[in-house]
Amino acid sequence: MAELKTRPSGASVEAFLQGVADEARREDCRTLLALMRRVTGAEPEMWGPSIIGFGTYHYVYASGREGDWFLTGFSPRKRDLTLYIMAGFSAYDDLLARLGPHKTGKSCLYVKRLGDLDLEALEALVVASVKHMREAYA
Repeated sequence: MAELKTRPSGASVEAFLQGVADEARREDCRTLLALMRRVTGAEPEMWGPSIIGFGTYHYVYASGREGDWFLTGFSPRKRDLTLYIMAGFSAYDDLLARLGPHKTGKSCLYVKRLGDLDLEALEALVVASVKHMREAYA
């Protein structure tokens, strides 16, 4: 089986954040760093070259493939700030309605700026997702 390319890299989270060119995006990252650290109780860790992840869970697919992944995390991409909400979004319509401007993928939440969002709704979303993942993969 192919090995996952995205895994803990041991790189410095602080050095990575210092490399985020846009000052406003860098400040949003620092806000997310504090929020996700508070919610998970875990220290941030670089996963691959550009994702900051918090905590881990172990998964096993029916195919037998297994691995470890972060409970939640984010990446300051060029176009959007990408937040990883590993539980997905199907159970969180009420929080998404309050959140503010965003787009979603399967487990990715794409936002432009945290200042456009209801941060209480965002934190509640991260709390609910982390709780779900911890229960599902206990």
